[in-house]
Amino acid sequence: MKESTYQERRGQIETYFDRTAVAAWEKLTSDAPLGRVRATVRAGRDNMRATLLSWLPDDLHGKRILDAGCGTGALAIEAARRGAEVVAIDLSPTLVDLARSRLPTDVAHRIDFRSGDMLDPALGHFDHAVAMDSIIHYRTEDAVNALAKLAERTSSSILFTFAPRTPLLTFMISVGRIFPRGNRAPWLEPMAEEKIASLMATNEALKDWSTGRTRRVSSGFYQSQAMEWTRS
Repeated sequence: MKESTYQERRGQIETYFDRTAVAAWEKLTSDAPLGRVRATVRAGRDNMRATLLSWLPDDLHGKRILDAGCGTGALAIEAARRGAEVVAIDLSPTLVDLARSRLPTDVAHRIDFRSGDMLDPALGHFDHAVAMDSIIHYRTEDAVNALAKLAERTSSSILFTFAPRTPLLTFMISVGRIFPRGNRAPWLEPMAEEKIASLMATNEALKDWSTGRTRRVSSGFYQSQAMEWTRS
């Protein structure tokens, strides 16, 4: 991983979600009425979250889960309700505070919300790591290397999403870049499955890992692909 490019992009993401997008994300992740475009994004995210949760065991008692890029905590809550002990981390302290304010009392003792870097070794080891829409702003090389660092501390599976290379997504990104940088999120970095596989095959930290299930979710302006890595 080129540490400089990873750190630079991480800083851009933190600034955007902590200072610019909190109000929009608070509404998007609630049950408040939305306009047509944002409604497709909410539906797509709900579909993707359900997909990733369906790839985890139904019974997570005794398992430790990392929710990397937890946002407002919806996935962490569902994993905790299956019995998991969840470390839910996000770059944005403001989003993490919002997640804490929404935390149901029945799972409060099972979720440890933190703000910071998902790659921090101090977070410890996990049975499963989930990174929903949290590496979509990084170059493919940086994303795979970040996941490889998670793999060093994960025993069973890593579930993550990426922006697939499609004509529609390429068009949407090009339109988004027309707007001033202060008014939009750091742009997506579309990834190709073939390049992910190639980088995975040459990464020493991933020699014991293989690709499992994949699934693409397309819902209006939400275009994302889920991938499962499992330790052999």
